[in-house]
Amino acid sequence: MQKLWGKTAGLALITLVLALSACEKKEEEKKEEASIPVEVAAVTAGGIEAAYRGTATLEAEDEATVMAKTGGVIEQTLVEEGERVRAGQPLARLETDKLKLELARAKSAADKLAQDNVRNESVYQRNLISREAYERTKFELEGAQAAMDLAQLALKESEIRAPFDGVVTARYIKRGNMIQPGVQAFRVTKLDRLQANLHVPERDIHKLLAGHPVVLSVDAWPGKNFTGEVIRVNPVVDAQTGTVKVTAQMAPGQPELKPGMFGRVEILYDRRANAILVDRDAVLVEDAQQSVFVVDKGKARRRAIKTGYSDTHNYEVLEGLKAGEQVVTTGQSNLKDDAKVTAVTVGAPPAAPVTARAAETKS
Repeated sequence: MQKLWGKTAGLALITLVLALSACEKKEEEKKEEASIPVEVAAVTAGGIEAAYRGTATLEAEDEATVMAKTGGVIEQTLVEEGERVRAGQPLARLETDKLKLELARAKSAADKLAQDNVRNESVYQRNLISREAYERTKFELEGAQAAMDLAQLALKESEIRAPFDGVVTARYIKRGNMIQPGVQAFRVTKLDRLQANLHVPERDIHKLLAGHPVVLSVDAWPGKNFTGEVIRVNPVVDAQTGTVKVTAQMAPGQPELKPGMFGRVEILYDRRANAILVDRDAVLVEDAQQSVFVVDKGKARRRAIKTGYSDTHNYEVLEGLKAGEQVVTTGQSNLKDDAKVTAVTVGAPPAAPVTARAAETKS
């Protein structure tokens, strides 16, 4: 009787274990079959442009530090920082009393020698003085006239003048200061011709040519783009940095731009009109391989793709996708191939922009 009871209890225990195992298996199957919520977006077709992207500080093409050409005491400053000036306009004046006296003395000496030369010429023609005496007076007159010209030039240079049309961006002198020749007095900048200099790695330089359009954005004007074009590509590679200097000039009529502004520059060098575009968020990169999860009949299937140009929103797809397919943009990091998914919070797929700027960021 005891032996029979033991067998019965053993069978019951085995049955219980099998039942529990079956329940666990069913629960696991239910979990495996559970649909994973994801967000999806459609693969679209549209235009995309390739661009080299870098950063640069805006500089004025024409900027000069105006030096004093003669020494003296500053008698008057005529302009302040921020004022527009014309080429040749006086910016400051030095005291000129001494210079005027020197000019008067030089003129007097020149006038005296001019009279002596006229008299000696008449006497020489009558052979009353030697040719040597006549030539000496003539040379003295030329020297006196040169001295008078120098005195006139010194008087003229007592006015510090603007070298070209522009804006006074710095004033280094004050009234009453003593200034020496060659000391900086003002800085004048031409604000309507701004440039951005980029240093491009030599591996990318074959893509860029003079005339390529440029788009610039600056922090001072968020959301606004400014235009320009490449005007020069330096033919020499800097051996120390391995880069080439590329100069872009901003278009006139953009008064928001100022010298010294730091900006992000895009040089547009190619465009493809009918590219297949996929949302950047959908692309997974592992071991230099790119892939996406394509949603088909409620299942997410991983697919390798090959991409080309890219911009801030999209990748150009060269192989692996076609327009209209749905790809997972959110939630794909934990997906397994052939997983059951449910699309949630799906908005209308974004329309492909007419022109999407692409970027190859420099390293």
